[in-house]
Amino acid sequence: MTDRRSTQRVPERHQQAQRARLGGTLYQDAPTKSVHVGATRFAYRELGLDTGVPVIFLNHLGANLDNWDPRVVDGIAAKHRVVTFDNRGVGASEGKTPDSVEAMARDAVAFIRALGFDQVDILGFSLGGFVAQVIAREEPELVRKLILAGTGPAGGEGIVNVTSVTYRDTFKAVATFKDPKENLFFTRTAHGKSEARAFVKRLKERSVDRDKAISLRAFRTQLEAIHAWGAQEPSDLSRIQHPVLVANGEDDRMVPTSNSFDLQRRLPNAKLRIYVDAGHGGIFQYHERFVGEALEFLAS
Repeated sequence: MTDRRSTQRVPERHQQAQRARLGGTLYQDAPTKSVHVGATRFAYRELGLDTGVPVIFLNHLGANLDNWDPRVVDGIAAKHRVVTFDNRGVGASEGKTPDSVEAMARDAVAFIRALGFDQVDILGFSLGGFVAQVIAREEPELVRKLILAGTGPAGGEGIVNVTSVTYRDTFKAVATFKDPKENLFFTRTAHGKSEARAFVKRLKERSVDRDKAISLRAFRTQLEAIHAWGAQEPSDLSRIQHPVLVANGEDDRMVPTSNSFDLQRRLPNAKLRIYVDAGHGGIFQYHERFVGEALEFLAS
């Protein structure tokens, strides 16, 4: 399914209404908490409802707590408990960054269990989508539903090129005083550029208690893990029997959109949403549409 509706802005009055529905808290105000997983402290934030199956957000390459689009977090938190967290060695979380997706998945499972959850829904974006697939395959009873956005399967088309694409677009962005995500996540059309600027502006709404940026060493380690994932033999996705929503932009240059179609074909219970004139960050560009579809999927 392709979405041809343009993204709408959320004015301040809508944010106020959203805050009232969330018990007075938006993601930009959610306190940063911590939990120990063994001897390692993991940083996280949570908001939304106190009941029901929580939604765990798994983040992208180089991302910390402040890199989630607040419109997506707040939108899903209107109906669910949402938990975001820093991977091991990222942001305010302690420890050494794992050099494989499988190790990241084990950390995520340990974190989820440290919070006392017996079953969760997972939203995995990009690298987080790789991790989500491993969790669903290795710990099927822990997962109820999956949302896989801007991601692909092990051995997927073009995933081994993420490092070169990331460095090239980052250098271009730095040279033109832009956030690299404007190049990496969005199309270079007039509409894509406008939405990129709006997205970066939203990421700056939180003004206090901001997270630490990822270290260069941790960033490179994540790239190594992504390259290894892309170079692997394809895994048996038929083992993932959970309901899955796959979402992406039609022109994803980081994890080519063909991987989203591949996931939809190979996962037994998957549905697909593709957004026009959108790239890797299609769920952020079309945040209102995506949140509506995600809520419908989680409630079905």
